[in-house]
This record gives sequence, structure tokens and C-alpha cells, in this order.
Amino acid sequence: MEDLKKRKLDENVNGDFASKEDLRFLLEPLSKPQLVDLLAKLGSQYPSIEEEIKSIASADPVHRKLFVRGLAWNTTSETLRAAFQEHGEIEEGAVIYDKTTSKSRGYGFITYRNMESTQLALKAPNKLIDGRLAVCNLACEGLNGTSSASDLALRKLYIGSLSPEVTSEMLLSYFARHGEIEEGSVAYDKDTNESRGFGFVTYKAAEAAKKAIDDPEKTLGGRNIIVKYADSNKGKTGQQSFPAGVVPMAPLPMVPGYVQPGKAHVGAAAPVGYTYPQAVAPYPASSYPVAPSPYPTQGQVPYRPVSSQKDRLGFPPAQLVGMNNYPYCYPKQ
Repeated sequence: MEDLKKRKLDENVNGDFASKEDLRFLLEPLSKPQLVDLLAKLGSQYPSIEEEIKSIASADPVHRKLFVRGLAWNTTSETLRAAFQEHGEIEEGAVIYDKTTSKSRGYGFITYRNMESTQLALKAPNKLIDGRLAVCNLACEGLNGTSSASDLALRKLYIGSLSPEVTSEMLLSYFARHGEIEEGSVAYDKDTNESRGFGFVTYKAAEAAKKAIDDPEKTLGGRNIIVKYADSNKGKTGQQSFPAGVVPMAPLPMVPGYVQPGKAHVGAAAPVGYTYPQAVAPYPASSYPVAPSPYPTQGQVPYRPVSSQKDRLGFPPAQLVGMNNYPYCYPKQ
């Protein structure tokens, strides 16, 4: 009976089947998870439905295109395609180069012909290419498809003081003992392709990164290396240095302006331990006894007004009367 139903469905026999409009009416109220489960169940039972699902899913290249980052500066497009062709037929693959310098920018893209190949590649997103561990994800997701920024801060480590002989393979092999690594590499100079003496390792779990930091044995390539969180120095502002034994004082809260008498303070509360100038009450009238003066008081003495008129020699007329008694002092007229 089950075989008969399958055969009738494949042959699209006209009978008591519902029309397309009726099926749409029944499917529209269903949620996306319900539709996915229904199509997955039908595709696993009927090959024709399976082929139709694959054809529709692969029609849009956005579901078949991968973004590959963390490439070495000497990785070419041919090397990139060779690393990903194990998962299926590649439609397009290329490393992105800088237009000005014609040097690799450290990332590229891979587009498969079928969506199935893309899904297989995403199951193993890490690939060691030219000595560097590259990571891939769907191109439509960008960098957000790998990990969240908040979680990445607890999983990404900075490795410093590396010997020039330490390669990316040695670095990854050394830190793999603490947990599964998502990506990592030694930092190389773009021009000389020589080690810059440091690198980065990103674990898939934050617990593995913490174990690597707490590990007391940090020796690689005959050197003691530095292991810390990659963004441990970010977000810190410059602090003023003080001599030994000097304790810096916390700044006092400042409130603009003073309180005016009779008005409430606008803004934040007044600083603790500080009072603003208050209004001062006027002094009362003096009620103290006044000591007597030792000198008698004298009134004003009136003076006779003096005329401002002058004679031809410049003396006032009142003085000419007395001058007549001195003949030798003033010539007579």
C-alpha cells in the first residue's frame, strides 16, 4: 500500500489530491520550523522532492560562497582552491589582492557548485594552508559567523617573545594540549615574510584559553613566552604615575556655580564636606554707650568774605590802607 502511494505521488496521478491553492491555504499558518521538518521528512522519503529541494537551495550562490580568512601572505588562488576542492567541485575561488601593492590582503572566497559541498566544508572550518590555520564561514555572515565579540575576548590569546624559528605549526601544536583551537598563527611581515616575534591563538572554548594562561610552563623554541588575552590592554586609559609612598587623592566633585540666597541648588547635590556661602544677617543698631569727648566742642567760626578784586599791582584794596604808613615800601601816587 505504501509503495502504491509513492508511485501515485511520483506519477502525479489525478484523483482526490488537493489543489495547489488548497495546500497553500494549509501550509501558510505553519511556522518555519514546522515547514522545515515537513520538507525534510518528505525529502528523505521521496527522491523527487529531495532533488527539488537541492536545486532550489543551490540556485542562490549566497548559500554556496565561503569567506576564508587568516591566509598567509604567500598563499595564491591556486593553493586556496586546492585546499578546498576535497569537499566538492569548486565554481570559483580566489585570493583578494591589494590594488595598489598587488599583495595579498590575507583572505579570499570559495564558491562551490552545490550547496552540499559548502555544508561539508563548514563542518571542518579550519584548514592549515601554507603554514597558517585559515578559517572559513558563509560569506553572507561575514566575521559575525565565526564567534561573538564578547565571547571572543575570552578565547583569543596573544603570544609574545616568540623565537624567529617558531612556525605556525609549532605554535598550534604547542597550545593544542589545552583544548581545541579555532584559529591561530604566527604574525609574519608582509614584505619579508619573516616572523614578527608574536602570534595569536583562538580557542573554541574560554576554559581552554584560561588553562593556557594559568599554565606555569610557558617555554617554546627555547624561550620563555608571554601568554595573555589579546585584548587585555584595550579599554584602559592612561593613568598618572606617582612617586613611591604617595597616595593619589580622589578628585573632589565640582558643581558649577554657588547657591544664591533664597534659591534652591540646581543640578547635583552639594559635595560632601563643603558648604556654600550663606546669606549673612545685617548687624543690629549700635546700643553701646559713647564715651564723652575730652575736648569742648566748638562751633564754626564765620569768616569775612574776601573780595577777589585786585588792583593793578596785585594787592587787595583792604591792604592798601596799611601800606600808606610805610613810604619807603610803597611809592606814593
